[in-house]
Amino acid sequence: MNQLTLLLAAPRGFCAGVDRAIKIVEMAIEKWGAPVYVRHEIVHNRYVVDGLRAKGAVFVDELTDCPDDRPVIFSAHGVPKSVPAAARARDMIFVDATCPLVSKVHIEAERHHENGLQMVMIGHAGHPETVGTMGQLPEGEVMLVETVADVAHLSPRDPARLAYITQTTLSVDDTAEIVAALRARFPAIVGPHKEDICYATTNRQEAVKAIAPRIEALLVIGAPNSSNSRRLVEVGRAAGCAYAQLVERATDIDWNALATARSVGITAGASAPEVLINEVIDAFRARFDVTLDIVETAQERVEFKVPRVLRESA
Repeated sequence: MNQLTLLLAAPRGFCAGVDRAIKIVEMAIEKWGAPVYVRHEIVHNRYVVDGLRAKGAVFVDELTDCPDDRPVIFSAHGVPKSVPAAARARDMIFVDATCPLVSKVHIEAERHHENGLQMVMIGHAGHPETVGTMGQLPEGEVMLVETVADVAHLSPRDPARLAYITQTTLSVDDTAEIVAALRARFPAIVGPHKEDICYATTNRQEAVKAIAPRIEALLVIGAPNSSNSRRLVEVGRAAGCAYAQLVERATDIDWNALATARSVGITAGASAPEVLINEVIDAFRARFDVTLDIVETAQERVEFKVPRVLRESA
């Protein structure tokens, strides 16, 4: 076997918001029995979703797909205000699994709106988190920008009465460029008191930057629809890693592309469980004489409580 060094980034994988969301579904099934309905994927990971489905979760696209007499859970990405309003109107039992860091952005947007400021959101069009955050305010109160170029096309009501918020799973570096463009065009624009991009996204990106100079290839374990996982691939390439790929499972690895590699980095998006990371490591060990080097750039001790209705039942 050829010798290979695997540099395992730390932190990696599950964040506190994802861990909380999964617990919410599991505890809801324990409290109310199956089926429990979940609007959209609770987190963006097929392995996690399939595991919860096997326990009794039913994943649906919209609230209209849920019966009135069964509990429904809203995903960690957050939902527009109209969704819980519709659930209340139908007298449904519902539990909001929105990540507290996403909820922080929602509260921020509402506060600025109450102060008469129009919002600019930096995010990806169509992403559930972006849809949910923009849906906290009336139509037209949030303008979306995805790139620096988009800033030039903004037409606010009053350029002196603006604030900005961001999707929590973006690239820190790309977002900084957009914020700089916003401040250059709208000097009075108000930013968040504390960075909107979540600690887990930032920590995972910093860990990738730390290992990038030492590796020939980077594998990011995560789902294709996971924003934070895709950003890790981009961060790796920007940091000088020419081969950086997103894989869901070990079966997705292109072994031919790695045949001559002597050092490979491994990380995982915030919704990828450790079992999939171990699966990838085992696949390498079956093909190479592996030396495992863990590169830790931060320690995470964040924990979010589940909603009271579930804590009381537990």
